[in-house]
Amino acid sequence: MQEPAVRLLARPGQDTAAHRKGESDLVHRDGKWFLLATCDVPEPEVYEPVDWVGVDRGIVNLATTSDGDNHQGRRLDRYRRWQARKRAELQATRTRSAARILKKRARREKRHATHVNHTISKQVVAVAARTGRGIALEELSGIRGRVTVPRDQRARLSSWPFHQLGEFIAYKARLHGVPFIAVDPAYTSQRCPRCGHTARNNRPTRDDFCCRRCGLAGPADVVAGVNVRDRARSAWVFVNMPQPAPA
Repeated sequence: MQEPAVRLLARPGQDTAAHRKGESDLVHRDGKWFLLATCDVPEPEVYEPVDWVGVDRGIVNLATTSDGDNHQGRRLDRYRRWQARKRAELQATRTRSAARILKKRARREKRHATHVNHTISKQVVAVAARTGRGIALEELSGIRGRVTVPRDQRARLSSWPFHQLGEFIAYKARLHGVPFIAVDPAYTSQRCPRCGHTARNNRPTRDDFCCRRCGLAGPADVVAGVNVRDRARSAWVFVNMPQPAPA
């Protein structure tokens, strides 16, 4: 058997041996060897944010910030549709070799989605850390049960790891000492951030927002990100409000 070539990845100046904890596992997968080691890295102190970056997660636009930065998922969507066609072709053959290839493709697709989430979360955290701001996300627990989407988007909603993207942003924020908060997601895409008017017809299309009261218009995902940012401002003040002394 070929001797495994092991690489340990670490940030510059980081002593991985000092943070090693517990046992390590050597795993062989798809012709490659991986060393899985658990490290307990101390988290830096969270700084006081000067403001917040609101992040709106979606199906077409995977993440849109209150700054207007848009991380589109069209390339990923094309890749996943191509994988779905290949998966259907293999399932039609009903052979053992096809079953093995299906499992391999599923792992590859999962790794690809994880890589995309890592890339997006790294960019969002880097912007927040560079500008001294915190990161605010919508609390999307139970989104699949609360949201009604068109038939052609149901497969994407069911398969895209929304929760994973949020987890990646949260833990990368902790590693860099960036404040992180989850806010109420209700009506963030229907509320006008200028006058507060909330109505379904404020969003005539999926991509557009136009307030029926004051006329504020813009990309719907950016407006949602701004509403998330504004809610984070209020929530952070409430969380850090001095507690009354016990009687």
